[in-house]
Amino acid sequence: MTPLCDQATAVRALVESADPGAVWAVGGPEGPRAGSDGEHPADAAFDVDGLSAVLALWPVIGSLVDEGALRLHTPLAAYGDAAAEGTPAGTTAHHLLTHPAGTAALVHLTRLVEHLSGSPLADLAAARIWHPLGMTGTRFADGTLHAPLADLVRFLCRLLDPGDPAGPPGISRAWTTESLRIRTGELTPARGLLWDPAPHGVWTHHAPGPGGPALWISPRHHRWAVLLPTAGRPAPHMAFREAAFAPTTPE
Repeated sequence: MTPLCDQATAVRALVESADPGAVWAVGGPEGPRAGSDGEHPADAAFDVDGLSAVLALWPVIGSLVDEGALRLHTPLAAYGDAAAEGTPAGTTAHHLLTHPAGTAALVHLTRLVEHLSGSPLADLAAARIWHPLGMTGTRFADGTLHAPLADLVRFLCRLLDPGDPAGPPGISRAWTTESLRIRTGELTPARGLLWDPAPHGVWTHHAPGPGGPALWISPRHHRWAVLLPTAGRPAPHMAFREAAFAPTTPE
């Protein structure tokens, strides 16, 4: 794979051509190598609601799995009628985490974690994930998730380098490893746990539709990328990913 400094140059050229107002960054476990962070106030919070599934729900589920409060292959009904409400008999958290049509699944997963913990998802994410990671600018406001670019960088760096096992349990090495692998067997589309596979050993999560924010991460290559497109403009997701991750020689 091309050195990260060269990839960053390619990404910058792409963004300046396709969407010069976009917010973006590329980097590794040590932090960002390039991005638009210097072009915006450090505390500027952006609408990242399309990423709430992986910024809030996914790590909170991981924390419940790590502490033994949730088992992915146990039917939801085992946790009470409220946990299984509106789902077919035998549905498990694993089914919902790998479901390709995510909106309904996310609603059920949110209800599940709130039922198991007795707290709203926003409070759980803040207490278990964001505050321990130093993501102090990330919060739900009027039902929409907002975060500054620096907080997204902290999150992605943590995924590449989980660090101290005593750190935030929702982003443990075990949970990240389990999530960033194919969990759907021979079924298509292939999925991890709320993350989707992409070429070049990359995993991604982005808002549905042609626009919206997106995250990419590749533990294999110790690299991550984030793109927050200008509102109302089609997002160059595929081109951005290729510029940030595509190798110049066959893998």
